[in-house]
Amino acid sequence: MDRDPGDDRELPDGNPSPGGDGNLGPGRHSTRRGRSLMSWMQRSARRYNPFGGTSGRGSSHSSQHSHQSDIIHIQRPLHRADEIAPTSRDEPMFEVTDDHDDAFTDEGMSATDPMEQTGSEDRITRVCTGDDWVPRHHSRPNELSQDTQPIPGPSTSSHSVEHLRQSQQLIDKQARASSGSLNPVGGAARSQSTEPTEDPHTMTSLGKPLHRLTEKQKKKLFFIEALRTRYKVDYDKVQPIPYIKDKLYCVDKVYVEGGFEFMPTEQVTRGSGSWERLESYKSLFSDRRIQSVRRIFEGEPGYGKTTVTLQLAYDWCNRVEGSPMRDVEVLIILRMRQLSGIRSIYRAIEVYLLGSDPRVEEADIAAIIRESRSAVVILDGYDEYPDQHSRRETDVQRILKLDLFASTPVILTTRYLPDYLAPITRRVRLTGFDEIARDEYIRKAVVGEDKIALSIIKARLKENPVLEDLCQVPLVFVMFAHIAHENQDFQNFKSVTEFFRYMIRCFHEHLKNKSKELNTVRYSIDENEHAALDKLAFLAISQENQQITWSRDGMCKQLGQDFYETYLALGIFVEEEVVSYNSSREVEVRFYHKLFCEWYAAHHIVYILSQPGQSVSLDKLFRHMKPEDVQYVYRFACGLNRDVGSSIIQYLRGSRGTFQFRILCLLEKSGDAEGTLVSVRSLCSGTVTIKGGDNRLLQRSTVQLLDIAATRGIIVSSLHLDQCFAKFDDKDACIVLKSGLRLTKLKTVKVLRVTGRIRETDCHSKGIEVTREELLGICQTCKTLKEIRFEGREYLLPLSVPVEMIPPALKTRNIMVSYEDRRGTIHQLNWDDGQWQTTTSEPVLRISQEVLDQQWALEELARLTTDGIPVSCIHLDQCFSKFDVTNACIVLTSGLRVTSLKTVKALCVDGFMGEGIIPSRIEVTSEELLGLLQTCETLEEIRFEGREFLLPHSVPAEMIPPTLKTRNIMVSYEDRRGTIHQLNWDDGQWQTTTNEPSLRIPQEELDQQWALEELARLTTDGILVSSLHLEQCFSKFDVTNACIVLKSGLRLTILKTVKVLRVTGRIRETVGDCKGIEVTRLELLGLFQKCETLKEIRFEGREFLLPHSVPAEMIPPTLKTRNIMVSYEDGRGMIHQLNWDDGQWQTTTNEPAFRISQEELDQQWALEELARLSTDGIHVSCLHLDRCFSKFDVTNACIVLTSGLRLTNLKTVKVLHVGGFTGTGTIPSRIEVTREELLGLLQTCETLEEIRFVGREYHLPLSVPAELIPPTMKTTNIKVSYERDREHGVIHQLNWDDGQWQTTTSEPALRIPQEVMDQQWALEELARLSTDGIPVSCLHLDQCFSKFDATNACIVLTSALRVTNLKTVKVLHVGGFTGTGTIPSDIEVTREELLGLLQTCETLEEIRFEGLEYFLPLSIQAERMPPTLKTRNIKVSYERYREHGVVHQLNWDDGQWQHQITVDGSVRVDIFQGKLDQQWGKKELAVLSTAGVSINRLYLHRSFSNITDNTQSIILTSGCTIPVLHTVRELRISYTDVDLEVFLRILAYTKECTKITWIIFEYCNVPDEVDAKLIPHLLKQRGLKVYWFPKTGEEYILDLGAGNWKKWRRQYGRD
Repeated sequence: MDRDPGDDRELPDGNPSPGGDGNLGPGRHSTRRGRSLMSWMQRSARRYNPFGGTSGRGSSHSSQHSHQSDIIHIQRPLHRADEIAPTSRDEPMFEVTDDHDDAFTDEGMSATDPMEQTGSEDRITRVCTGDDWVPRHHSRPNELSQDTQPIPGPSTSSHSVEHLRQSQQLIDKQARASSGSLNPVGGAARSQSTEPTEDPHTMTSLGKPLHRLTEKQKKKLFFIEALRTRYKVDYDKVQPIPYIKDKLYCVDKVYVEGGFEFMPTEQVTRGSGSWERLESYKSLFSDRRIQSVRRIFEGEPGYGKTTVTLQLAYDWCNRVEGSPMRDVEVLIILRMRQLSGIRSIYRAIEVYLLGSDPRVEEADIAAIIRESRSAVVILDGYDEYPDQHSRRETDVQRILKLDLFASTPVILTTRYLPDYLAPITRRVRLTGFDEIARDEYIRKAVVGEDKIALSIIKARLKENPVLEDLCQVPLVFVMFAHIAHENQDFQNFKSVTEFFRYMIRCFHEHLKNKSKELNTVRYSIDENEHAALDKLAFLAISQENQQITWSRDGMCKQLGQDFYETYLALGIFVEEEVVSYNSSREVEVRFYHKLFCEWYAAHHIVYILSQPGQSVSLDKLFRHMKPEDVQYVYRFACGLNRDVGSSIIQYLRGSRGTFQFRILCLLEKSGDAEGTLVSVRSLCSGTVTIKGGDNRLLQRSTVQLLDIAATRGIIVSSLHLDQCFAKFDDKDACIVLKSGLRLTKLKTVKVLRVTGRIRETDCHSKGIEVTREELLGICQTCKTLKEIRFEGREYLLPLSVPVEMIPPALKTRNIMVSYEDRRGTIHQLNWDDGQWQTTTSEPVLRISQEVLDQQWALEELARLTTDGIPVSCIHLDQCFSKFDVTNACIVLTSGLRVTSLKTVKALCVDGFMGEGIIPSRIEVTSEELLGLLQTCETLEEIRFEGREFLLPHSVPAEMIPPTLKTRNIMVSYEDRRGTIHQLNWDDGQWQTTTNEPSLRIPQEELDQQWALEELARLTTDGILVSSLHLEQCFSKFDVTNACIVLKSGLRLTILKTVKVLRVTGRIRETVGDCKGIEVTRLELLGLFQKCETLKEIRFEGREFLLPHSVPAEMIPPTLKTRNIMVSYEDGRGMIHQLNWDDGQWQTTTNEPAFRISQEELDQQWALEELARLSTDGIHVSCLHLDRCFSKFDVTNACIVLTSGLRLTNLKTVKVLHVGGFTGTGTIPSRIEVTREELLGLLQTCETLEEIRFVGREYHLPLSVPAELIPPTMKTTNIKVSYERDREHGVIHQLNWDDGQWQTTTSEPALRIPQEVMDQQWALEELARLSTDGIPVSCLHLDQCFSKFDATNACIVLTSALRVTNLKTVKVLHVGGFTGTGTIPSDIEVTREELLGLLQTCETLEEIRFEGLEYFLPLSIQAERMPPTLKTRNIKVSYERYREHGVVHQLNWDDGQWQHQITVDGSVRVDIFQGKLDQQWGKKELAVLSTAGVSINRLYLHRSFSNITDNTQSIILTSGCTIPVLHTVRELRISYTDVDLEVFLRILAYTKECTKITWIIFEYCNVPDEVDAKLIPHLLKQRGLKVYWFPKTGEEYILDLGAGNWKKWRRQYGRD
């Protein structure tokens, strides 16, 4: 083998290099080399510990992996070459040089060779680590100082001895391939090339010398290596149980795949939706159904979101075969909780992933990601992101909006969805562990192949049924599995609270036992003393922006050093060394998992709510703790204290959509069994719903509720399985849900409602078939069942049930079994004969384009035909293909065939009716049409509607059978152009019902083809076309061929029957195609002569350029005689009409008005038109420059527009209106008009009478010196006005006598809206008026008032701006929220603020507060009123809601509010959830009731709590009570769950309120039925109507005689 002169070297263990002087054979050569490499690697592994120390003994990390005896650890250096080095300059590390020039270019590195840089730029080689080659830095020993220490870093992946042997073989193979052929005796044949060769010691692993790499490539190399190094630290220290710190695992050793589901929708939706199974996490990038650059991974706490990211990191670092990460070049993983205050994503990568490496900066990171062949970004834990609600936009928010990394795949893991999601976002959720996954984890990470230990753990799981449900949560199950394996005293649990309590005790017991060992630290903290930690955890998650990490020093200071070290040893606290924003290193502390934070926070909530004698508002306590974000806080609190649990469940009743969540809290609540059963009865009195979109944890909890009810004999009024029913299992006598859960105890269910859906995906799959056996099994299993309903086309019920299969008991019970197929057809099972009876006499069927929908429809049609039920109409919605005459059936677009047509009365074949590209034409021949009519024996009418259908021009009379003529079927064809054709059976011709149809030809070419065919047909039939509209498609008139040429190139030749021709154009928006369409004199005259019946032609649009005139001698006499009306409307208010006598255009508008917009092309057309008018001497009544004025050029006497165009023809303009920005938002750049420009402009426009500047960007001179004003201007007295904002009402007009501005409005009004910029302009205007001493008639603060600062005597707005100039304000109107939707936060105006505001406004005469968010003091003590205010007698009024009809006015004598009724008739009063709102609402009710005003409606919106025991008052959620009201006509309660007891109390309260005739429950859960005997007889006599409007959109009315609900439809305009 050839060798270079420098090859006589030794390996690190002193062995000679292969190819040295020892003339060895190939076999001996390879073996010796392999032993040398392996011995060197083994010594390296023994000498250097995984964290870069100089000894592997005593290393904690080494002990953690001690159970893997066959693993050799090879230290991978980080950023410095301080490790083992050759003993001399001639003893380099092993290196492998690959001739892969194309794998590494200047543009970037290939992802197929994931290099990892670990040293400086001296030399880069690669050492073998088993499956891959890792670059390593070469450095000479004499270049290292004595005190140089290696930087701590993670160990590389573990590799077996076999891996090392394979690596050695790879080295030999590559060495032989690069050195040439071997000498027969083992020597090396020298290369015959005379060219100098590169020194192999300076070659990189990419086959290029280091000095030949570009700086960009080097930085990319360093960057990728740093990422791999950082990720390895994370995935190599997975800790399943917090307190067992001596067992750390690589994530690949313990990772077990749970369930994955995705939402198959084109647009992201926040609803429950439908979810479909995903095979594996490896399908996240390969499955086409979720391909997108934005993916959301959702999961409840502990479901393994972070573990999945660690597994993906492991796959990327190790290039795992089959993983989606294998071919990814750059992987970025960021923990969102660490990104507080960091707005730049590149800065975050630099700080948290690269550490203090100065070689790669932010700009380099951006370039690497941008130029990489494939990159993936994972943002882990969005729910823990501190800045998610920040007002300052961060890169994370930009990523979510697709403003950043628009083409880079980004994965976001979170508990809940962000506020904003790009429409292309795909949702994936983790569903946890099923039984298979649990068994796999136990074998993989706990017991190995010990089957006995596996069976013991599984048995303990079955002994704890509550944990059987909870252990689908991977985090809970992992801890359960390890604790159950290691603790012999494992007990049974009833709730997750009990399990957590036991688990925490295990943590402490383990630590105590460990402390008993010799030479160990002893901990003496009581496990029940953690009040300080409870408060710390509560404050962390009760903030609007949760802060769940702390500095180590700060936490030690709050908790104490001993306490902190104890909980750190327990594993409940976890320390993380992080790099701060300023690159300094610090230690942060967090909980092992957020569940622990919620556990201790729940303790603090229990402490607060259980304090005697203290009233705590639950609204304030849980203000920032939404159940969907921190559900375990609520559940733990309910489980820790029974009384607190009852309070929390009652509080949750006032929140919408918390029914199932209250089930979870109910199951956690401790206490006696009887109290729990009362709550279960209350919940089961309404409808219990299991939704397919709910997570499995909620479904499992609902199943547990049903189990409890069945065990205790509690009747479940109604069970609603909403899109979750899968099948009925006959063997186990249970219903199986789509999630895999089973309903085994259904004995006490009275009504079972199973609703399905119309599938939009997977259209070729079959529906859910319910067999006879399953249907009978359900009826027999549910002993108390009275009714079962199936709704939806998803379900296929049996066509009949044989009588012999029906048990006698079922016939006796006579259960109502119905099936509604959403087509207007309801089928009910008859138990006597087992057949279905259809309640709808003549149903209507609609068949759409979806294949599955067609399948269901055909089955339904076959069933109706078999039963002999006539079908009133079949509607084929864009799915008709043809009629098969041979087989007498309709063929659909899917290939399916409609054969059951005998009972159809009407057939509507609907096609394409919109704009755009029309589908392929469908020709219906005469044979097909006649065959179709003969097949449908009961057919009375058939209609074809759509532009793709081509019916025969006629049907020969001899082809028409006599029977068809006798039946006289109505056959019509409507082509959507205003033309309806009906077949005449006498002669087989079509008759057009429209005498003179109109035609429209759009831009689409295919549409034009259809239109031309239609026009040809009408012309052939001699039918006049009332109007032919060419919409933006006219190109020219071809005089030679006498035809109109369209833009598509098609030609319109048949124009003989057209009466009116309308040619419309457009305003072009592109500058490149500036030329219009010129219509010459010859084209215009030729067009008139071609259209023989033409009476009028109109050209509309600035696109057309018609001739300036038509010479009289060119006009044929016939045209003058016909006097065709030719008009041209240019879209600027000017209509030009051709005069046939002289061939000139006459302008119908004497003085047209012009509007010039911002568009440059629009400006060009306008300038041409203005030049024409100026040339013709036509006056322009008004020239309106709409936000396009830039300046006036005094030198050239012209206006310069924003586009740079110049407006020179101004001599005939009478009024010039310069319009600017008058809206809200960002104001354009300031435009200053100087004195010289203003005077120059006025002198240029000779006929100018008025000029107006309107807009906030214009700044005119404060005055014009009198000596500058020409005498002519004073004589003409041009009106010059300036209005900054029309809403302000301030108009400034120039006085020519002194050159000063005069304000025409004596007392202007100002309005300050919510926008910050608008507020700034308004404050400047207010300051100017105040300085000029101009009184402000009214200052209107439109939803922007925040508070009054009494110290600084100013109003503080919502933007934090301050209103200080209030001395000249006469009326102050503070307007608030009066509409619908979410009401803003309450704004309380204290007595001090109100009095201070009145004293500050010296000229104030009146102040009005209007809005639901404002709450003024209930009264003002008379002694606190300044005498001056009493003297001024300012009118202070407060109107909460105009529809209430109550205005409160302050009485200065006693400081009380006087109430005025502002309506003559009835009013409505709405009371919402807030405490202050309820207090004022109660007050208004008392005022109205005392005044005898009829209250049309009392609306309790999320504010109803209960009725007092004596049924004399309503209790609101704040504790306020509303007594019996005798003037209320309607009581409406919304978003409240009402059980049977409360429902009866409401009826009893209504009995006392003599005028109530309506009770409406809106979006509430109410009992399914009420014992009619318990309903007061007086209410029945009064004619009380009780309505229920559930969230499903249905409407019910209560039958007071029977006590059950009946469907109802609104017939009147009540809302």
